[in-house]
Amino acid sequence: MKSYKNILFYTVTIVLCSLLIYFILQQGLLLELTKPGAGPAVKGKIPSTWDQFIDTYSHNLHHPLAILLLQIVSIILVARFFGMLFNKIGQPAVIGEIIAGIFLGPSFLGHYFPEYATFLFPEKSLPNLQFLSQIGLILFMFVIGMELDLKILKNKAKDAVVISHASIIFPFALGIGLAYFIYRRFAPEGIHFLSFALFMGIAMSITAFPVLARIVQERGLSKTRLGTIAITCAAADDITAWCILAAVIAIVKAGSVLSALYTLVLAVVYVLLMLQVVKPFLQRLGDKYSSKESLSKPVVAIFFTTLLVSAYATEVIGIHALFGAFLAGVVMPSNMSFRNVFIEKVEDVAQVLLLPLFFVFTGLRTQIGLLNDPYLWQVCAIIVLLAVLGKFAGSALAARFVGQSWRDSLSIGVLMNTRGLVELIVLNIGYDLGVLSPEVFAMLVIMALLTTMMTGPGLDLINRLMPEPKAEPLADTKAIPYRILLSFGTPRNGTALLRIAYSLSRKNHAATEVTAMHLSPGNDLNQYNEEEYEKEAFEPLIAEADQLDMAMQTLFKPSVNRDEEIAAVANKGHYDLLLIGMGQPLFEGTLLGKILGFTSRIINPERWYKTLTGAEKLFPQDAFDDGTRYIAKAAGIPVGILVDKEPERLERIYIPVYDKSDVFLATYMQRLLDNPGLQLTLADPEGMLGPEALHTIQQTGNLSVARSYATDKAFFEEQDLVLISLDSWKHMIEKQEEWLGYHASILILKP
Repeated sequence: MKSYKNILFYTVTIVLCSLLIYFILQQGLLLELTKPGAGPAVKGKIPSTWDQFIDTYSHNLHHPLAILLLQIVSIILVARFFGMLFNKIGQPAVIGEIIAGIFLGPSFLGHYFPEYATFLFPEKSLPNLQFLSQIGLILFMFVIGMELDLKILKNKAKDAVVISHASIIFPFALGIGLAYFIYRRFAPEGIHFLSFALFMGIAMSITAFPVLARIVQERGLSKTRLGTIAITCAAADDITAWCILAAVIAIVKAGSVLSALYTLVLAVVYVLLMLQVVKPFLQRLGDKYSSKESLSKPVVAIFFTTLLVSAYATEVIGIHALFGAFLAGVVMPSNMSFRNVFIEKVEDVAQVLLLPLFFVFTGLRTQIGLLNDPYLWQVCAIIVLLAVLGKFAGSALAARFVGQSWRDSLSIGVLMNTRGLVELIVLNIGYDLGVLSPEVFAMLVIMALLTTMMTGPGLDLINRLMPEPKAEPLADTKAIPYRILLSFGTPRNGTALLRIAYSLSRKNHAATEVTAMHLSPGNDLNQYNEEEYEKEAFEPLIAEADQLDMAMQTLFKPSVNRDEEIAAVANKGHYDLLLIGMGQPLFEGTLLGKILGFTSRIINPERWYKTLTGAEKLFPQDAFDDGTRYIAKAAGIPVGILVDKEPERLERIYIPVYDKSDVFLATYMQRLLDNPGLQLTLADPEGMLGPEALHTIQQTGNLSVARSYATDKAFFEEQDLVLISLDSWKHMIEKQEEWLGYHASILILKP
């Protein structure tokens, strides 16, 4: 009865209000006719409804906000695509994002699709894009300042200062020398030699601290002596280079060194004020509000205001807003918990949303087509050669001088040669000041790309020519009969895999070694968050292992390609079994998910190649995602794939056998039967296992043999796990067995 009252009230209200609105509008039309000056304003032909719609649509399409939003969407999509592509070939994602900027600029899109490029990036829209990209850079430099660990810098100050300053002065001198030879031809009109030479020197001297730190993380060097000294040197290099850049900007704007002294004095006073007054105040705030719960909006507003005021002050002083943002990050509270929380708040917005705008804006300025003469390419090659020689030789020789081995010295030289994003920031500052011509700007952008791309291959070459001495193993791995590696994504999935590993090793626990591995995406980690992520990932597993009274080793590292890394670790570690959880497709079970899943299979070049060569079907009947399928094929050891939901307990296990190749399951059945708390149900009505395999299984009260395959839903809801071979799994998928959608979890074993 109540529902009818609601419907009646709703209907009456809508009808009465609609009539009232109609009556008022009609009266309003009468007012319009009696108002002086009212009436038809347009003489002649009145445009049709369709023409009005087209005019409105065209206006909306070219509205500045619509253009800006379309630019942002296009930039993010293209940047993520190129970043993913370059990750696949072992390069930092930032290289792909820079290439994406050049791709969307006049060098490609503007050259081959000029009409679309003009529509997407009209000249009048570029200031909006530039301002947004500058906001992104300010946030990015703020994060860089926070990521600098000054405690590490103090501990390694002597060696780091020697190496970092040598890595600056060598290329700086070469840049000054190069400026002497190219000044007449390439310096913009009205630019003094001092300004041009100083910018060429600083452009040669930059090391990209963020890119270097991520390369160190992705290669598992974060906790090694080499990784620590490289990051420390890059941090010292960053601080020194930005101070030099501030001085260079002041000199360029003032026109001479003497005129710039006033600016430099103000800058020194500002730095002392930030370090001596602002930093202690912020430190007290950080100590009090260091958790996510206590970090309220008013407190966050104080820190963001500090950032903006600092950037504004340095811009007004004359040493660029980015230096102020960088220094604001440096003076942030040194409390690690606070920096973790704050970096997480800022980093994603800066790196994913706003930084790609800067890459594209740089790409719009980079006109590689201007290098249309062999002489210009010769000059570009000389710039690259001198940049590599100065950074690599300066860093390596200094590292060797302070006592590093030749292998570590050369590795430090290669790492310090990384320029990446920070180099682009310096180049854009020089371009905005009018110091760098479009030709020189394009050459230096190419230099930044090539030197960063050299880092990975350079480290690989050093490792190949000068392999690191292998340490003696702490224990003889052959003395351990059974070694299990489990790789997990979420802690919940990890604890489920750990329970399975425990069930397979319970009888002879001392003779089994279990290693839990968690690989995090390298590009989403920074040096502050890494330890916290590691703790969060393994804490539930460690608690579960303690409850089971089970020894467990842990392995954590950032990785660009987790699937390849999992297979590589499994193959190199002399393991007997790899346990993984099957990845869940994005938007699984939705119409969008079906569309995305379909298109990802269609546009994947590798899948097309394997389909055409007959190595793989375009739509394989195993229901695995690409990552799981790759691991199962690439791992040279038995693989267990946990599908469906994570079992919270393991007491009842069902094992159906559909194929003669399932004989290997007998070994795992015996391991499970050694657990007195487990109840196994074997379904082999056609005798696929054979008498010999059954003979190897100890007939105990824990094993019951079914005369037929189970199909009852109630039976599967009572089971905690279904153990099945990969061949039988594919057979079930092809037959579309109904029980696959029931409640029980499934462990698929590949021999």
